[in-house]
Amino acid sequence: MKILVINSGSSSIKFQLIQMPVKRVICSGMIERIGLKNSKVHFKSDEYKLEEILDISNHQIGLEKISASLLDKKTGVLKNTDEIDAVGHRVVHGGSTFSKTTLIDNDVKNMIKELFELAPLHNPPNFVGIEVSEKIFHKAKQIAVFDTAFHQTIPEVANKYAIPNKFLDENQIRVYGFHGTSHKYVSEKANAYLKIDNSKIITIHLGNGCSMTAIENGKSVDHTLGFGPMNGLIMGTRSGDIDQSVIFYLIKSLGYTVEEVNGILQKESGMLGLTGFSDLREIESEAINGNKACQLALHMNAYRIKKYIGSYASVMNGLDAIIFTAGIGENSDYIRDLICNKMDFLGIEFDKEKNKIRSKEIRELNTNTSKVKILVVPTNEEIEIAKQTYDLLV
Repeated sequence: MKILVINSGSSSIKFQLIQMPVKRVICSGMIERIGLKNSKVHFKSDEYKLEEILDISNHQIGLEKISASLLDKKTGVLKNTDEIDAVGHRVVHGGSTFSKTTLIDNDVKNMIKELFELAPLHNPPNFVGIEVSEKIFHKAKQIAVFDTAFHQTIPEVANKYAIPNKFLDENQIRVYGFHGTSHKYVSEKANAYLKIDNSKIITIHLGNGCSMTAIENGKSVDHTLGFGPMNGLIMGTRSGDIDQSVIFYLIKSLGYTVEEVNGILQKESGMLGLTGFSDLREIESEAINGNKACQLALHMNAYRIKKYIGSYASVMNGLDAIIFTAGIGENSDYIRDLICNKMDFLGIEFDKEKNKIRSKEIRELNTNTSKVKILVVPTNEEIEIAKQTYDLLV
């Protein structure tokens, strides 16, 4: 079975064409910096590796570029779109409606659209991916894999907000959690590596969107993101945790509308608001060259993560490992260094030399005497989505 996986994020699209059940990647690629100048297009197969700089202004144009690459007479891997058996889509917010992988029909699409307000940076591009794929790969089954599904195991003590009960009972307002496909994948890889029964680990997913999960014995028990993918850690353009009073002050005293405040917190805050840049590579480069705003922003980012490491170690009453994953988590030795320094109280001893080593394999960043393992585990949400898509169809 050939499964095309579309992982349409807030500023990027990853894709893989995967032969299942053997999990052979026929080709893969990524479009990054969507909506910014000089978007980067990557395409890789057994025979070709291409990189292009183009202006990809939105997700629809990006998806059309991907389909053209798959069918290209010189570099493509398909003769026609009928070779695709299924398209597996990452969908960020499933609300209380979707708790497992789902075959997409019109009803499912309508329900995904109803959740746009809860994930405004993600569900709309996820939806575009579905609609464009239906047109291009019209014979393929379209499957939705929801980021929120993995976090269904978070207990009530952690997923309930301290607001009147009617908002949970009548409106399902609670913690849902996100990046679940990534947290599930890397936690399973880490547990297989650690070979520890009843493990207690913290997975740290750092990309343009960022989140952390406390995981006991393979199950999510707490998570930094909540009702929507906006709180918790400082992200590329999202503020993360903020005092609610600031929102009321912006509206009542400064005259901003609700829509404007939502836009500020979702699209103008985070690292972009602090530095003028949303791409961490640019921020790190500026920080190294002495940019004080970028230096402070990186320290603030690391400080927030350290706070959550401490809190999750506390609620789990122990910690066996912390896991770094996703684009920033896997590749930025700078941010990992800031996070892991001065954590010896928790038994975390960081090896700066190991941290500088680049690899696509699971690797340790801890000293030999560290009580807590520090692992970099490359995520592969696409393989996880392909697996869940295949399991649903067979």
